[in-house]
Amino acid sequence: MTIEPPLDTPDDVSRREIIQVSLRTGPPTREELLAHYPAKFTWHQLKTFVNSGDLGLLKRNKALQKRYNAWSPGVVKEYGSLENYLINHRLQWGKPDTLSLLSSALTSDTRPKDVSISSSKSNQLLPPLPPDAPEYFKADIPFDSEFISIIQNDWPYSVPIEIEHTLIWSRVPIFHPDLIPAEVDTRIQQDGLCGFTGTDELPPSPSTLPECLPALAEWGITMEKLVRSPRGNPEIEDMVRNAGREIDGFVKRRWVEREWETAWFVNPPVSGSGYAASDAEHFQRIQSVRGLAHIHVFAKRKEYL
Repeated sequence: MTIEPPLDTPDDVSRREIIQVSLRTGPPTREELLAHYPAKFTWHQLKTFVNSGDLGLLKRNKALQKRYNAWSPGVVKEYGSLENYLINHRLQWGKPDTLSLLSSALTSDTRPKDVSISSSKSNQLLPPLPPDAPEYFKADIPFDSEFISIIQNDWPYSVPIEIEHTLIWSRVPIFHPDLIPAEVDTRIQQDGLCGFTGTDELPPSPSTLPECLPALAEWGITMEKLVRSPRGNPEIEDMVRNAGREIDGFVKRRWVEREWETAWFVNPPVSGSGYAASDAEHFQRIQSVRGLAHIHVFAKRKEYL
């Protein structure tokens, strides 16, 4: 099979190679993503979609989505539900992510070779938060806190291979009244939160979205189908940005700005992704795991920019 260089390729994957990559089942490897699920979006398009106000524009390769749809019923059969799979197996609270087939440059050199992984197929619920738990997700929460789980997305969106797609799952709320003024609550309930780190440049303007929509043609996305709130005045926009200040601070700690550029987002409180039942349904408002929220971080090392 001839592997075409992915979009926005770093030097180590830009040369053409002839290699045979067999298709497995379950979450894909990096080699499978390169060979069978090429990126549909560039880094610029990804940032445009994140900043557009409609997070439903972020898609998984359709062939990879089909593979996910074939995999998930077996997980439900084995664990009882995707919620049980996540809570009792995939999310190892406070521990390094040793289960992902997609490594991160932040942890690949330091990941333990042997880590005790607890796994249960029962319907155990998350234990109640202790009295000393933070009231909400904060910028200074330790990376190994028992209240969060930082993992690679086993089913990443259709982004260039050098972009890491990380999920930060949190047992403490990400959306909290102390962070969200009443003036922007309705908007955030619909649009969620997003931000960008590691660059002094402004993110792509939502006004440039029509130039990027051809990348979404196979999903039938048009400007008329977008679900997003109108932009507010400068004061309102500052309130929206400030509502994500704790997330932004955490991302800057984890992905140091001199080395990384990131785009991050959190789905609206009533929506979900990652392990949601389906990403094919545009704007499906289903929470992946009730009582848990997660942050998506797309991170690109600056040596690849």
